[in-house]
Amino acid sequence: MVEARIRVIYGDTDQMGVVYHANYFRYFEFSRSEYFRARGGSYREMEREGLALPVVEATASYKSPARYDDVLLVRPRVSEVKRVSLTFTYEIFREGGSDTPLCTGRTVHACVSREGRPTRLPEALVRLLHEAP
Repeated sequence: MVEARIRVIYGDTDQMGVVYHANYFRYFEFSRSEYFRARGGSYREMEREGLALPVVEATASYKSPARYDDVLLVRPRVSEVKRVSLTFTYEIFREGGSDTPLCTGRTVHACVSREGRPTRLPEALVRLLHEAP
């Protein structure tokens, strides 16, 4: 299991001291990068090979607020791999908190060429997504 650790900075919060809702999508993105890194891959390498994985759908469900200086644990997981797309799901927990997530989410990514055309996920990428870190 990959777990990305993030400390909430003041700039991530709103006037009430609560993490602004859109920042959870940044946390999802950070955890995806860590997911690839933990498996020996990177977005940068994919881009060098002429591929990109843009987000085509994103959702988040907020359960409980995160606040300034909280340490968050983001757990990304690949939940579905199709021919030209893949889906990540996420759970965000407060370090030292309960086993109930503060936020859950999902992002769907299309695999596209440098020209922006849908393309089949390379077999090497599919293997990398499923290997244990």
